[in-house]
Amino acid sequence: MSFPRQQARTRRFTLGAPRSFQISPDGTRAAFLRGRDGNDTATCLWVGELGGRGGPGEWVAADPREIGRVDEDLPPEERARRERLRETGGGIVSYTVDDAFTRAAFTLSGRLYCVDLAGDDHTPRELPAAVPVVDPALCPRGDSVAYVSGGAVHVIDIGSGTDRVLAEPDGDNVTWGLADFIAAEEMGRYRGMWWAPDSSAVLAARVDDSAVERWTIADPAHPESAAHTVAYPAAGTANADVRLAVLPAHGDGREVPIEWNRAELPYLVTASWTTGPEGTPTVVFSAQSRDQRTLTVFSADPATGLVFELHTETDDVWVEIMPGVPDFCGGALLWVGRRAGDAERRLYLGGEAVTPEGLYLRGVLGVDGDRVLFSASERGAPESTGLWLLDVTDKRVEPLEFPGAEGGGVHSGRLRGDTLVHQRRDLASDGVATVVTQGAGTETRQVHTAIASFAEVPELPSPRVTLWRAGERRIPTALVLPSWYEPGSGRLPVLLDPYGGPHAQRVVSARSAFLTSQWFADQGYAVLIADGRGTPGIGVEWEQAVHGDLAGPVLEDQVAALADALERYPDLDPGRVAIRGWSFGGFLAALAVLRRPDVFHAAISGAPVTDQRLYDTHYTERYLGHPATEGAAYARSSVIDDAARLEGRLMLIHGFADDNVVYAHTQRLSSALLAAGKAHTVLPLSGITHMASEETTAENLLLLQVAFLREAFASGPSGAAG
Repeated sequence: MSFPRQQARTRRFTLGAPRSFQISPDGTRAAFLRGRDGNDTATCLWVGELGGRGGPGEWVAADPREIGRVDEDLPPEERARRERLRETGGGIVSYTVDDAFTRAAFTLSGRLYCVDLAGDDHTPRELPAAVPVVDPALCPRGDSVAYVSGGAVHVIDIGSGTDRVLAEPDGDNVTWGLADFIAAEEMGRYRGMWWAPDSSAVLAARVDDSAVERWTIADPAHPESAAHTVAYPAAGTANADVRLAVLPAHGDGREVPIEWNRAELPYLVTASWTTGPEGTPTVVFSAQSRDQRTLTVFSADPATGLVFELHTETDDVWVEIMPGVPDFCGGALLWVGRRAGDAERRLYLGGEAVTPEGLYLRGVLGVDGDRVLFSASERGAPESTGLWLLDVTDKRVEPLEFPGAEGGGVHSGRLRGDTLVHQRRDLASDGVATVVTQGAGTETRQVHTAIASFAEVPELPSPRVTLWRAGERRIPTALVLPSWYEPGSGRLPVLLDPYGGPHAQRVVSARSAFLTSQWFADQGYAVLIADGRGTPGIGVEWEQAVHGDLAGPVLEDQVAALADALERYPDLDPGRVAIRGWSFGGFLAALAVLRRPDVFHAAISGAPVTDQRLYDTHYTERYLGHPATEGAAYARSSVIDDAARLEGRLMLIHGFADDNVVYAHTQRLSSALLAAGKAHTVLPLSGITHMASEETTAENLLLLQVAFLREAFASGPSGAAG
């Protein structure tokens, strides 16, 4: 089987890999999602017995095939939620458990199910909920499930089946309990409702997108189908109005609105609950200004709605939203921020910095008693992300090593009940390795239990990759050479394969990050990957270097990394240089071939943001400001006006159904190229969203890209690199 087919069929080798772990309070059991093999799209819910109850072992708590819900019929809200999550799997893709780890709830095809994780009967059963069901949340006590149906928040009692509506839409464009587009696409908040710790109430978001512009997404391949209308908040236009309210889950209590200055802080970033000093549930949420230079954390009394400011973070450029915070440890606010003079963000507890300088904080992964699990990279090593444990009793910070492995790699984890689920990807191994450690970070005896991955092993030689820091700016760079190549045997054309933009790294210490690049290399290319300014991992100044200009710095760094590679590796041919990318990488590819034809001779631009005014408010305005006042920044960072500069070969690829980077981006650039008399290739994808995950499409996209590159170089380059 070819690598393109295998990668497409296995959803980039993610099927069969364990993920989405939840741990029992005593740390003896863990639930997780995993297919039965590397081709299984009907993901199952598993439980691992880590100790006690007869010793280590695993069992399937819920299998979509046994339930009879393999063929998915997803409601539009669930499809949209998965698109925002970039979820390409099927079956049980998310689930919730109660605090005591006795029960789990999940959906299949818009229907609600629960399964007991304790006792002897583990048969999943469907609950008589209103359909379709979206994003259910099991209450901490385990006897009720909150869910959304038809834009209304429901709570169903598991024992009696009694279903109660807590809040329902009061307008045509109003929903309760769901994340708005901006929250899910840009802020990392995918939920719109949260249970109180004592299960007495649900905190829910009310979203009114009446003021948001309506865009129409149609598929010309199916003129018989109605067009799909979406509310899309493009840069400079109105956002959805997002509010919060506490909804009593039982009885006849009244709805309590949570009010803050939404005119100054319109973006609802996070929402949750904590337990106050007297054991009373307290609402905690954070909100951000539209210019994103201010982010404030609030607490609120759920009985009265009275709001108190806990902390405000400001930055003259923008305040980065950090995963996992705000949270609390020992009653003190846990926060990731930066103070004057700091090069990196640091972890703060009650206003005191508790992490040393020299760590690049990635996010807080969890709080377990007096300990905080977080991820970070050490200064000078952005390619590796490790796990660290903070003990707040003595402010001690220690790295957590993966059992039986040396340092480096990309690590993630979850901690509860002194039990750590530790996952690692590295350059030496395929896929992800998972070890559960009981007694993690304590003086007690540690017990390690491996959780197997059933993901397929790529039918591809191990990536032949070299990492280094390129040029005077020390740009993180990787070069992938053909597995069969012998130095001095001939010059290789160069293919740059970056993302190159905010919030994503390509140069990481994980073999899985270079699989597609290795396949391209084995077609006869030296594949170069560089993480220039704007990408994470280096520091705040590095990230904020793209403020006001999303084009100049990122393109300069790709050219600089290429020049450094050409100097280091004489076998690379500067007369044959191409670039490929998707999303921001697609924008960067088009930018490169249009603005630096002296360097780049061909480009493959997938789902590119060609006109920044067409992208969303939160992302675009963070970097470029409001288009009404920063028109020059938008002009610098868009490529429509560069169409007449095309000299090389350009392929544009875009899905008609893309509701994130809409097809208009490619259409406008193509029209400008046509008006300038510039030949180019457009590959439209019928029915494909921003994720080209459909098996045949994903396979053929790789094959067609190679065919395009071969044809482009066969016709001869149009210059030499400089």
